[in-house]
Amino acid sequence: MGDARGPVSTTIEDGVAVVRFDDGKANVLTSAVIDSLDAALDRAQDEARAVCIVGREKMFCAGFDLSVMTAGPEAARELVAHGGRLLMRLYVHPQPVVVAVTGHALAAGALLVLTADVRVGADVPAKIGLNETSIGMPLPVFAVALAEDRLDRRALVPATLAARVYDPHGAAEVGYLDRVVAPEQVEAEAIAEARRLGEYDRTAYAQTKEVLRGPTLERVRETGAADLARFRVAESG
Repeated sequence: MGDARGPVSTTIEDGVAVVRFDDGKANVLTSAVIDSLDAALDRAQDEARAVCIVGREKMFCAGFDLSVMTAGPEAARELVAHGGRLLMRLYVHPQPVVVAVTGHALAAGALLVLTADVRVGADVPAKIGLNETSIGMPLPVFAVALAEDRLDRRALVPATLAARVYDPHGAAEVGYLDRVVAPEQVEAEAIAEARRLGEYDRTAYAQTKEVLRGPTLERVRETGAADLARFRVAESG
């Protein structure tokens, strides 16, 4: 049975919790969407062995809702903190997490890509990257931590400070994606990869991920509150 309560829907397909994200527009992360993705992870742990997040055609996720991010510092900090908790939960989620990057993945959308164990991208004209500094937003500590862990070391400064954005093949070269496939294949390949990983021993997979990613999570927990306290979005004009 699917869950059709808004832009996030979840179906259990042969052991995989397939989480489809489609708001009909830019697939932005609102507080409600973040809560829905959290609920999808809860359901996956109860009913599935792996998770696959799938974007809409030509759009994976454009990041945090800009109407909230520009509404004032408190609103922006609250949404960033809420999203940061989800991203770090995804990053250490005990089950395999695979994403089907169907198109553009910018800012927090690119971070959503970085949290996954396997990232399958569609070979379409798409922009993937952390463009925050170019639009007047600092990268919070959880974003830098994810970039440090998942991106090629030589690409780290261009991808963060310089806000470099990549096409899918460039994104694969620097570490945002693991492979790029034809757009009509991206969802099926991502689900198949999630299913394959879901056949592994659950305890072995979860404990290995905890050892691999626990130190990064601990760093974010120790420094995240102080970092977010100084977070602000540059005023336009």
